[in-house]
Amino acid sequence: MSVAFVFPGQGSQDVGMGKALADASPAAKAVFEEVDEALGQNLSDIIWNGPKDDLTLTENTQPALMAVSLAVVRALEADHGIKIANVAKFLAGHSLGEYSALAAAGAISVADTARLVKRRGQAMQKAVPVGQGAMAALLGVGLDVAEKVAAEAAEGDVCQVANDNEPTQVVLSGSKAAIDRVLAIGKAHGVRRAVPLPVSAPFHCTLMQPAADAMADALANVTINAPSVPVIANVLAGPMTAPDEIRKNLIKQVTGTVRWRESVLYMTANGITDIYELGSGKVLAGLVRRIEKSLSSANAGTPEELADVAAALK
Repeated sequence: MSVAFVFPGQGSQDVGMGKALADASPAAKAVFEEVDEALGQNLSDIIWNGPKDDLTLTENTQPALMAVSLAVVRALEADHGIKIANVAKFLAGHSLGEYSALAAAGAISVADTARLVKRRGQAMQKAVPVGQGAMAALLGVGLDVAEKVAAEAAEGDVCQVANDNEPTQVVLSGSKAAIDRVLAIGKAHGVRRAVPLPVSAPFHCTLMQPAADAMADALANVTINAPSVPVIANVLAGPMTAPDEIRKNLIKQVTGTVRWRESVLYMTANGITDIYELGSGKVLAGLVRRIEKSLSSANAGTPEELADVAAALK
C-alpha cells in the first residue's frame, strides 16, 4: 500500500463539520482554538452553529475548511499515533485545500495558514464585483471539449478552464456574459449538462488577478519551510518541495487551473494505491474513483471515519 492524503476545497463546507471530532479529541479542538486566536474571530462558533450564510462567506469558508482538515490531521497523529510524514508519499489539496496540505506537511504554520486563507477569501471576493463573474460545470465532457467551449463562448470576454476535476467534469470560469454563452452552446459540443455554480466570484481565471497580487503581498511576509512530504501543486499537477517554488505556485494558483485530474494521475503513475481525504465531505474521494478506478479511496472527517482510516493505515 502506497498512500496519499488529499484535502478538500470550497464547496465541502457544512454547518457542524468538525464538531464531533473536536468533542472527542483535545488535539483536534486545539486546532480550532488556534485558528480562532490567529484570526481574532470566533470562527469555530460559525463552523459548528452557523448561520449557514455566514459560513458560506468565502472569507469564512476557506479558514473553516482548513481548520477541519488540520483537526483531522492532529487527531490522526495524537490519538492514533499515525504521523503524516511517516505514511504518506504525497499530499495534495483542491484549490484552498492546497493550503491545508502545506500546513499538514509543516510548510506553513496553522496560524499563518489561517490568516493567509482568510486574506485569500477576502481578496477573491473583492477582485470582481458581485454579478459580473460566474462559473459553470460542464458534465459529460473532458478537458479538450471544455477548452473548445470556452474559446467559442469567450467572444472577447474572459472564459477559462478553472477546474479539470475528472474525465467527465470540467468547470469554466469568467465573465457572466461568457458563462451565459457557455450554457447556451454547450449541447452543440456534446455537453450533457452545463450547470451554473452558486459561487460569489469567478475563481481560477484571469479576473482574479487583483487577488493574486494581494496574495503575492501576503505570502511575501510568511515563513515557508520545505514540506515534510512533497505537495502536489494545482498548477503543476506535480510535486513542489522548495519554499520559493511553493510561494510562486500559490500565487499562480489564484488565476490558474486546478489540474486535479492530472494530479491524481501523477500520483497513480508514481505508485500511489490508496488516497484518503482528510476533512469535511467526500467530494475528492468520489473524484479519485472516477479518475482512476484502480485507486482505493476513503474520507475521514468524523471520529468514526478517522478510526477506520487509522485502522487501515496500521
